[in-house]
This record gives sequence, C-alpha cells and structure tokens, in this order.
Amino acid sequence: MPTVLIIDDNSAVAIALEVLFSLHDIEALRAAAPDEGLALLERHQVDLVIQDMNFSADTTSGDEGRALFHAIRARHPELPVILLTAWTQLDAAVELVRSGAADYLAKPWDDHRLIATVRNLVELGQAKRALGARLRSEARQRHDLERDFDLRGMVWRDAATERVIHLACQVARADVPVLISGPNGSGKEGIAAIIQANSAVRDGPFVVLNCGALPAELVEAELFGAEAGAYTGASRAREGKFEAADGGTLFLDEIGNLPLAGQMKLLRVLETGRFERLGSNRERQVKVRVVSATNADLPAMIRAGSFREDLFYRLNVIELRLPPLAARPADILPLAAHFLGAGKRLQAGAEAALLAHPWPGNVRELKNVMARAGLLAAGESIGAADLGLPPSPAMAAAAAAEAEPDRDAIGLALRRAGGVVAQAAAELGLSRQALYRRMERLGIARP
Repeated sequence: MPTVLIIDDNSAVAIALEVLFSLHDIEALRAAAPDEGLALLERHQVDLVIQDMNFSADTTSGDEGRALFHAIRARHPELPVILLTAWTQLDAAVELVRSGAADYLAKPWDDHRLIATVRNLVELGQAKRALGARLRSEARQRHDLERDFDLRGMVWRDAATERVIHLACQVARADVPVLISGPNGSGKEGIAAIIQANSAVRDGPFVVLNCGALPAELVEAELFGAEAGAYTGASRAREGKFEAADGGTLFLDEIGNLPLAGQMKLLRVLETGRFERLGSNRERQVKVRVVSATNADLPAMIRAGSFREDLFYRLNVIELRLPPLAARPADILPLAAHFLGAGKRLQAGAEAALLAHPWPGNVRELKNVMARAGLLAAGESIGAADLGLPPSPAMAAAAAAEAEPDRDAIGLALRRAGGVVAQAAAELGLSRQALYRRMERLGIARP
C-alpha cells in the first residue's frame, strides 16, 4: 500500500485528504508543521508528500512552503512533492514546479484528479527507486570488479557485458581451456585479454592467432612452426605460436577455420603439451593456456564433419557467450565516447542515431564510425550527419517525438488526461516541466 505524507496546519484539510486516501487504499500520515513533517520523513518510508505553502497565521507569501520544499528536496531528492495552494499562491507554486516539484493542487481540489495524480506519481517514484537501487547495485559490482581484477581498460556499462566479464575473471585462475563465442567484431579478444591478465600466467606472453585470416595451408606452420624447406617459400626455420606463447596464453580466434589436420595436432598439444614443427621429427614441450573464440556454430560443424567433436569438448570446458552490440545497448554510448576521445562530444541527435542503429558490425563497426566522425566533423560537436549512418525508423520516430506540440495538441492532451499534467506530458512525449514551459509560452491556463 502506498504511503502519502500530508503536511498542513489546517486539520480539516488534512483529515479530508486522509479520508479520501483511505477510500482508495492509500495510507496517509499527517503533520501540522514543517519540522514535524521532516521528522516523519526520517522515520517512515513515504512515497509522496502533499505540502501546504503557508503555516503561520495570516501568512500568504508562500516562503514557508518554499523552505519546506527545498528542505525535502535536499534530504530526499527523488521524492515527489505536490504543493497544496490557494489561487493567490499560484505563482509561487509554479516557481517550485520549475524547481522540481511534481505538481501543484489548488484548493478546493478535484478528488478524482487528485487520486489519479497521486497514483501516477507514486508508480513513477517506485519505478525510479527500483531503477536507482539496480543502478547502485550495478555500480557496486562494477567497482568490485575494477578493484579486484585487471580489466585491461575494458569499456562497458551493460549488465549483459558485465556478466561475461565477471565470469571471465572467475575462470581466469583455473588452468582450463576457455571458448569465447560471439559474432565478429563483438570484442572477444578483449575478453581473452582479461582472462590472460588475471590468470596464473599473467606475466607470460599473450599471443594472438586469427585462424580465419590465413590460408589453410599456412595455419599449421603458424601454430607449430616449420623447419627450413618444410613448404614452398620456407627458406629458414621459424617459431610457431605455441612456442612463442610458452609460459603464457595463446588466443586462437576463429577456431572454426582451423583445417581438420590442424585440429588433430591441436588436440594432441592440448592433451600432452607436445608437438613437432612442420618438417621436423623432434618433439617440443610447451606449457600454454589456450583461449579460443568463434563466431561459427561449432555443433553444426561437428554434425557436418568439418570440426572434430573431441576437440570441441576439449576447448569448451568453459564457454563465455558475448552478445552482439545490439543486445548490449547500454554499452553503445560509453564505447562511442571512448573511441571518439577527448576534445569531441556527441550531440543528442548523434546519440539517438547511435542507439537506433542495428550495428551489424558490432564494436568494430562502432569504432570505425567514431574514427570517421572524429576526422570529418568540422568542430568539437558531433552531429547525427557526421556519423554517416543510414536513417532508421527509430530515428524518424525520435525526430517526430521532438517536434513541439501546438496549442491544440496540448489542449487535447490535457482534456484527455482530465487536467492531470503528468498524464498529458506523458502522452505528448514531454517531461512535466517541459509541458509547463510550453503552456506558459503559449499562454495556456491550466484546467
């Protein structure tokens, strides 16, 4: 049951409101003076305050109401406050609404409108508190991660990304292979770097091989090395990635592109730590932590006979699934700002365009877009046009929502909402304060 605090020195007004709220399953607390009301706020969980503007006899300035409102706002900045005022104090009430008051209520009030306003504000306040609690919890978790682990400068804000990072830090100390799955450009190498940085071999080398960037006939030579003359063009002996990664971590990106012959040799190295260079019969011994990544459907490749099932289970002791950027929307703007660098800033339209774009190329595409925008923009401010992104239905909808409603649209919205400004503002896609400003500019009196 929501709880409303009524601060009013007129007992008849306070009792009338208390009875009205009780009929609508809303609990009411009463205080006759500002100090008493502030004390009740410290002792009780309150969802909304209704406060008078004057408390001393023969006082009509509204100064006491202003002081009380600012005291409540200082102690409880998210708590919605409705101002209870006579018509003679409307100017003072409107001033406080501009300062953050939720609404004002003129005496005598309309019961139906009051209850609708209170319910809307209570629901909004509860949603804000829940969001605030979740954000505080996420901030604590982020702080703990940054304090306890080396995150290699990883930039993120989305909870989906944080879950992957947290799991990567958990498994980093375990000497087991890890498979990172996710689409191209989603940031899999960054997760692999976090695993290396927090592992028992963090002081060893971190060697990267993209199995998809090499011809199939050269992948084995890259992995295991080759003696001179082992293949055409091999004029001298060369060290492979396993030798280079000895005592550290080898990150095998796009492991699904590894040929079957290479898969068999990789399986043997994972099981024994032994291998031979191409063209050599001498076994070499290494101690390497293998982290692999893929954007392919490896189980489907197993069914098709193009990937070894035994290697899959050897690599997939722990799997980390990194979602595409579009499924991590809270990461987009922090990453964009990071890629843009100091000295440049994003306009609101550019932020909307970034959030509306589907990002088929993921983080890699975002990095390229921001690099281009930073180079081509004329000044420090980056607009939507500087990004070079195609328009989207979401962007068109956002642009339509930003269009200023005219007098008729505002009047219609207010009538539909029964005069409740919060509801009318929501229908128009505006904040309550923005609607008040437009009503004032257009000379629209509140119903």
